[in-house]
Amino acid sequence: MDQQTQLFPVLVCVLGIVGIVVWHLQGKARPMARLVVQIAFFASMTAVLAYSRLNPFRYDRVNLDGAQTLLVAAKTLWWVHLSWAVIGFIRLYLVLDGRPREARLIQDLVVAVVYLGVLLSILAFVFGVPIGGLLATSGVIAIILGLALQSTLGDVFSGIALTLGRPYVLGDWICLSDGTEGRVVSSNWRSTHLLTAAHNLVVLPNSVLAKVGLTNISEPDENHQIIVSVRVAPTRMPHMIVEVMHAVLDSCNAIVKEPPPTVGLMGIDASAITVELQFRVTSPAQRGPARNEIIDLVYRHCRANGLQLALPPESTLMQSAARSDLQHTVAPAQDLIDAIPIFSNLSQEERDTLAAAATPRSFAAGAEIVREGRSLQSLMMIKNGVVSLKSGDMEIARLAPGDFFGEDGLLAGMKERHDLHAVTRLTVYEVDQAALAPLLSKRPEIAEDLATHLAQREAIGTGSQLPGNQRERRKLDLLHAIRSIFRSQRENTNS
Repeated sequence: MDQQTQLFPVLVCVLGIVGIVVWHLQGKARPMARLVVQIAFFASMTAVLAYSRLNPFRYDRVNLDGAQTLLVAAKTLWWVHLSWAVIGFIRLYLVLDGRPREARLIQDLVVAVVYLGVLLSILAFVFGVPIGGLLATSGVIAIILGLALQSTLGDVFSGIALTLGRPYVLGDWICLSDGTEGRVVSSNWRSTHLLTAAHNLVVLPNSVLAKVGLTNISEPDENHQIIVSVRVAPTRMPHMIVEVMHAVLDSCNAIVKEPPPTVGLMGIDASAITVELQFRVTSPAQRGPARNEIIDLVYRHCRANGLQLALPPESTLMQSAARSDLQHTVAPAQDLIDAIPIFSNLSQEERDTLAAAATPRSFAAGAEIVREGRSLQSLMMIKNGVVSLKSGDMEIARLAPGDFFGEDGLLAGMKERHDLHAVTRLTVYEVDQAALAPLLSKRPEIAEDLATHLAQREAIGTGSQLPGNQRERRKLDLLHAIRSIFRSQRENTNS
């Protein structure tokens, strides 16, 4: 090789080394710039080799002189840059094409194939190694390794199958046939990690995950159906029980209203009528709160409408004894006051006095109770039925038996922040200021509970979480307003 020809391998080596340095200086945060650098230097090296008529796909017998060593280094660097350019293009294509994060398994597989092909090409075209015999030897080694790593390879290929099939993606909530369920938080060559509702990390080998049946709760969306069975004593007609259960679902704030929840009669015998409440929640994480609210509302609506929950079939208690224990299922004003938490500290005499001052009032389904911007002049406690709180056309929340409203205008001189409508036929008990004033004088803790309730009611529908100091300041302002109103009323009464 003459002196002029020796300059071309030197130039290829210089371009290869400079390309590696510039490639590293770009950093991982700039994949497009890295790819441009790889292609530019690879094209320059290819042009130099083509101009010098040096073929990287042809083996040239290697001597121990410096010129041949430069040629070997130049060809090796050319093959390395070829592999990096191909790999950079593949990685960038899979990212820009919107592939999911699990596609890194396919990326790693393609990268491994590219590196293996380049390694064999360097051995064949640069060093003249007969790769036929090498492939035969590597086949025997591959069989031995395959038998030794059978379980690991099963996980690897199962992971590839799961990635190609895409039964789930990162972030999906899945449920396996053995009852295991959780959110997919990571996936690699060997295993998939699930974060369960108990905040435990479950590691599942891909081969196991590929064999069991799974349900993707996140597809097409995370709306999740729940079924709650209720056994009611057959003391009312079945259609009345269905209406009460519909009221339960209508008054629940934690479930999805579209598609509408349903109630089904599942069976009847001498001891019980069994009904199923079928409803949906926005995500699996809402199953617990929604079920808790439904159970609470079943109790409240059954108590308000005179329904009696049936004893379990295996119970040995006598039905007559059960009926005697539950004979006060219809909720008069006395039972309603007993069920409201803010009156829990009252004595029995005070509760009797308050119950005697409460007067019943009824509203038809769909009736308007009060408009936003106006105020009610009495505290209204819901005996049965459902009340809807709306702001404009948007429903904020619903109230059920045992809830109360009207305290804004009655206690703090405020106007209602929402429109109130009766969703179903509604019965309430009204208590005016004259009946509450003596209780607030004797029981200051009631005023504090009412102020807390008012502060929470004001936050409904705002979608904002105030800091604790601001919530406490608002509670103190409301408490001061309540005490001022009743102090003025007491002074007027005394005068």
